[in-house]
Amino acid sequence: MAVTSCTDKKNTVKESSNNSEYYVAAYIWPSCHHDERFGDMLWPEGTGEWEVIKKGNPRFEGHYQPRLPLWGYEMDNDPKVVEKWIDLAVEHGVNVFVYDWYWYDEGPFLESALNDGFLKAKNNSKMQFYIMWANHDVKRNYWNVHKYKDDTSVLWNAVVDENNFKIIVDRVINQYFKQPNYFKIDGKPVFSIFSIDKLMESFGGDAKRTREALDYFREEVKKAGFPDLHIQWNQGGGSLMSKESAEKFSNKVEEMGFNSVAMYNMGGLNEDYLVYGDNSRKIRTQMDSTLNVPLFPCVSVGWDDTPRFPAKGMKDVVHYHNTPESFAALLYQAKKYADSHPEQTKLITINAWNEWVEGSYLLPDMQNGFGYLKAVKEVMSGEYEP
Repeated sequence: MAVTSCTDKKNTVKESSNNSEYYVAAYIWPSCHHDERFGDMLWPEGTGEWEVIKKGNPRFEGHYQPRLPLWGYEMDNDPKVVEKWIDLAVEHGVNVFVYDWYWYDEGPFLESALNDGFLKAKNNSKMQFYIMWANHDVKRNYWNVHKYKDDTSVLWNAVVDENNFKIIVDRVINQYFKQPNYFKIDGKPVFSIFSIDKLMESFGGDAKRTREALDYFREEVKKAGFPDLHIQWNQGGGSLMSKESAEKFSNKVEEMGFNSVAMYNMGGLNEDYLVYGDNSRKIRTQMDSTLNVPLFPCVSVGWDDTPRFPAKGMKDVVHYHNTPESFAALLYQAKKYADSHPEQTKLITINAWNEWVEGSYLLPDMQNGFGYLKAVKEVMSGEYEP
């Protein structure tokens, strides 16, 4: 694909002046299947996190809980299900899936959604994908509060040792990067990392050692026949930073050699989706002015993670103006941002494809039907009129 270099946003020559293709990448949270390693321990009913999603309960008048998928409680590691997803996504302008990917207790977790669902889907050549290493700690009651109640002790620490890091490098190169539809920029496989703090902790909290580990990753990727590795810093959510904090952030990105910055959700959370969106644009403007590498815009569908947290209520839920129309307006702004940065790949991330437990999903449900997907199609096809 003809895409542009993302090595340095300020000093980049476009590879193709006619590149008008957008990459709309929706995050996939791969929890709705029975995991062979830890499924019995976390979700004993055998349906993955559907077990928790079904138990969502309203916290205030008009609160939409539990969330009701239009197509029912389908398993995300069923290739027939993912074939429907791919057709639906491509039809509506989503052409990349970003799979959350986990490594705990010296092995993979929730990998079946990608290995058995997506990679065995007969039509997966229509869709590109890449991996976001979701290397965050997990408390016992985080993914099933009904089983673990108020037990907030750490179930998994996301820190890995050097040996496990090398196993991970080998695994993702051979199992994923070599897939013909793995998403690349300038021929470089894109690998996103969620927690830079946990990555650094894996290497003694030292930026230099972390850089050396990432350089090792790059060299292994080159040995596998690729020109290099595109390493993406995933900022998670985010908020406005002080000038000093913003400079430190930018310096860390540069010091460890990251090629770009993306976000998992758009940051600036507020009960009112319009305020949430406005906050996110201010955060994006600040980050864009600070970074020397490309920043890819993110648009979130909404936010409601109350099924995981019994104590949360109205102030923790995006519930005002949270509509497909408001989402479309914000996606339009993200598209304008991409257009205003012709020196970088036109990649836009969306939170999310199927984050049912966090109230952020494009998949059709009983409240909005296909509304959010239709919004993506209208905006990305140019049919949308603000």
